[in-house]
Amino acid sequence: MKLFNNKYVLPTALAIIGITLWFATVSYAASSLGQANIFDTFLKKFFQPVAPNTLPAIDREAVSATYNSKLEYEDAIIKTVEKVSPAVVAITISKNVPILENCSFNPFSNLPDEFQQFLGQDFQFSQLCNNGKTQKQNIGGGSGFIVSADGLIITNKHVVSDADASYTVFTNDGKKYDAKVLARDSVQDLAIIKIEAVGLPVVTLGNSDTLRLGQTVISIGNALGEFRNTVSVGVVSGLSRNVSASGRSIGTEQLEGVIQTDTAINPGNSGGPLLNLRGEVIGINTAIVSGAQNIGFAIPINNAKRDISSVKTTGKISIPFLGVRYMVLTEESAKKEGLSVKYGALIRGNDDGPAVTKGGPADKAGIQAEDVILNVNGTNITTEKSLLAVIQKYSVGDTINVKILREGKELTLQVKLEERK
Repeated sequence: MKLFNNKYVLPTALAIIGITLWFATVSYAASSLGQANIFDTFLKKFFQPVAPNTLPAIDREAVSATYNSKLEYEDAIIKTVEKVSPAVVAITISKNVPILENCSFNPFSNLPDEFQQFLGQDFQFSQLCNNGKTQKQNIGGGSGFIVSADGLIITNKHVVSDADASYTVFTNDGKKYDAKVLARDSVQDLAIIKIEAVGLPVVTLGNSDTLRLGQTVISIGNALGEFRNTVSVGVVSGLSRNVSASGRSIGTEQLEGVIQTDTAINPGNSGGPLLNLRGEVIGINTAIVSGAQNIGFAIPINNAKRDISSVKTTGKISIPFLGVRYMVLTEESAKKEGLSVKYGALIRGNDDGPAVTKGGPADKAGIQAEDVILNVNGTNITTEKSLLAVIQKYSVGDTINVKILREGKELTLQVKLEERK
């Protein structure tokens, strides 16, 4: 019998199964009559019994734990969205634009009369002309989130950069408010706007310094300026990224120390919150890489806390100012400069101005050209954490400890930050 040839495996196996099932039924009745099992020899020959303790055991506790953890993970996302969505807003941008109408013209009207008579008067062309009239139209949109119950909203500067435009906020409950731009950050892509309302839901601000790679994050925003409160889920893909972002309204801008994420960030999501699973805002969605797959960037929320506090207390964003020009050192550039360190900010002037601003905070503290600033309050200055990015974590009036390297010796100087003019 060719039991294991490919040609006979299936029919033979089915035959054996049929015999076995048939015998099981008959066997039960026959054994009740005390008769012998005439197929014992046949079954033992083709089927080897498996000891019960060699069967793979099902770890029911592990399966249950996995199932429960998935439910808990999903539940955490749902609860975060339910908690934060009421405080997320859509922002529409409106502007008076020219009304273009068709008008007729004769391209030969400037020719001499004899040519006009020769060509005739039937040469009329049509083109769009500006008649001086305008109408208000929606020209874009973005997102934001409420940080105070009386209507303070944080968003991106590029969302509200047009001083000639008007801005309207739509809250999650469908209400519509006119918005006023209170302040735009001159260094970061951040702005704060205000609507006239009270008792609004607000977000909880988290700590972006504790973020870890692979951590789950959630984005909520006005995707494409059309789909309000769109939710997407992803992870923290990178930390302390430095990128150049460009847009029609503000040109090219350097974004330092931003969070990279693979949550879906679309046009219109700008200014919306990036959240952790505790429902805390840990970033402000800002930019995407065109042509890439889910590479987006968010400004750490800790960078925005100073702006929020400044607007609440003074009504404007006050930018801390150190007063130096510098070059960020790498291991290669430090070696080229003959320095004993491999990191820091080398204070050096350029065509735009001197190394140290005369009368500025750094000058008053004794910082000089060719000094190397190694760290600020213990935070080392590196390519990932530039001097500008570190200074922006502080407020006007704060006194910071600046460790410098001067002619091979380390010194620590105290600098009181002033407001950027």
